[in-house]
Amino acid sequence: MEDRGFLKFVIVGHIDHGKSTLIGRLLVDTDSIPYDKIKEIEESREKRMDGEIEFAFLVDHFREERERKITIDTVHTFFETPKRGYVIIDAPGHVEYVKNMISGASQAEMALLIVDVTEGICEQTKRHANLLSMLGIAQVIVAINKMDIVYYKEEKFKRVSNEVRGFFTQIGMNADYYIPISALKGDNVATRSRKMDWYDGPNILQSLDSIKLGSTAEDKSLLFPIQDVYEIDGNRIAVGRVEAGRVEAGMEVKILPEGRKSSIKRIEKFQEDRERVVAGESIGVIIEDPNFIQRGSVMCVEGKEPIVTNRIKANLIWLSKQGFIIDESIRMRLSTQEVNANITCIKKRIDSSSLEVIEEDATRIGNLEIGEVEIRTEEPIVVTKFNDIQELGRFVLVRGNDVVAGGIIP
Repeated sequence: MEDRGFLKFVIVGHIDHGKSTLIGRLLVDTDSIPYDKIKEIEESREKRMDGEIEFAFLVDHFREERERKITIDTVHTFFETPKRGYVIIDAPGHVEYVKNMISGASQAEMALLIVDVTEGICEQTKRHANLLSMLGIAQVIVAINKMDIVYYKEEKFKRVSNEVRGFFTQIGMNADYYIPISALKGDNVATRSRKMDWYDGPNILQSLDSIKLGSTAEDKSLLFPIQDVYEIDGNRIAVGRVEAGRVEAGMEVKILPEGRKSSIKRIEKFQEDRERVVAGESIGVIIEDPNFIQRGSVMCVEGKEPIVTNRIKANLIWLSKQGFIIDESIRMRLSTQEVNANITCIKKRIDSSSLEVIEEDATRIGNLEIGEVEIRTEEPIVVTKFNDIQELGRFVLVRGNDVVAGGIIP
């Protein structure tokens, strides 16, 4: 049972297929909700007509979401099993909020795709699966929900799971598990359902616990993007979050894209001097030669540098109703870096729900279309492949003040 790691996963799926209900059930069944909160909901009018607790209201806590009964933003919630801790990223299912879904999924190590057994695969199911594939999320659990509505019949589960399996084959994805559940009733969520004796696989919690954690960012070589630089008491302090590796007082470092070398003079965290910090910690550092360091610089170790380039091959999804015409000047934000850029080549325009190629060697890209593109930046930029370090392998494109596209470097 020993693990005690931490796994961050995203729940995705078509609107009304039961994402928020499943999260609510997971929180209740793992004793992650305070008693007074459960009592408040039990005593409120936010119940189903049949008297069941509306578990979704435990998650959809925004006033607008309660009124409209859709999840409009990514919501982070936490629970634990005896094996490890979990962060759930609840991503919205409505087509209008694909941007939020991508934002949530890009932070996840694995995904749980939920499908309503009475509806099967819908357009957003396909789009979300395609985006998971584009984001490089290889570990996927498929939950076939609302089995109570079809009287827990095995043939209903097999029909929909085979439909999903067939679609995954088309897009080159695999699922670790297909699990029949009723999020509302709790069947096969935290405990095995007695109403589906024909199913002998794991429940949701067991399947999550079986997922292997990848190597942690701490195990990798140092990557420390500089968020800002402050002048305090005559010292020039570079602050930011360590994305990979470790920082130690006295260690030799290289600053990109400048390419200059220096060493760590002092590490500060909450006004406390530290000798060593690791990935995930937000810190301030003073280096021996601080004058050249600036926002957007990336600190690393010589010989283990990320890529410095002004030409990037990427996959992106266009998120604005106003399309893009090739060679339009645009701003690119990647980690703490921001530069002017141009999409110089659109190799393919792809329908995000069907993955059908709309056009090759295109000159434009439209709303919710995926593009295989080449980007040229006016200044060198520091990048990694998305699957190596997510923070330096994903980016957004900005037009004015609006984020119009999100992408990854495969």
